[in-house]
Amino acid sequence: MKIALPTRDGRIDDHFGHCHHYTIYTIEEKTIVATEELPAPQGCGCKSGIAAELEQMGVKVMLAGNMGDGALNKLASHGIRVIRGCSGDISTVIKSYLTGFILDSGVSCSHHDCAEH
Repeated sequence: MKIALPTRDGRIDDHFGHCHHYTIYTIEEKTIVATEELPAPQGCGCKSGIAAELEQMGVKVMLAGNMGDGALNKLASHGIRVIRGCSGDISTVIKSYLTGFILDSGVSCSHHDCAEH
């Protein structure tokens, strides 16, 4: 399984659509076996082709800080489950998720224009 984290400076970026890059972890039996980076597209993530690209890479889960409903729906339509409310150092976040300590916050973004996506 592959898990993506929107990343800026080694931390979860608070808004997935404006991150610097995505850190992609390959997981086997709750163990990290590989890590790679995917540069983020310019502009808003939910209007780009990033969801399709992540799906093609085999990503099944996105651990994110926050995102609007449009982005959430776009990722879901590509088979990517989103866990919102994540923050902090990406290695701590991925390890916490793998041990069952991270659950979706259920809170969607409502600032700037994300409600329009």
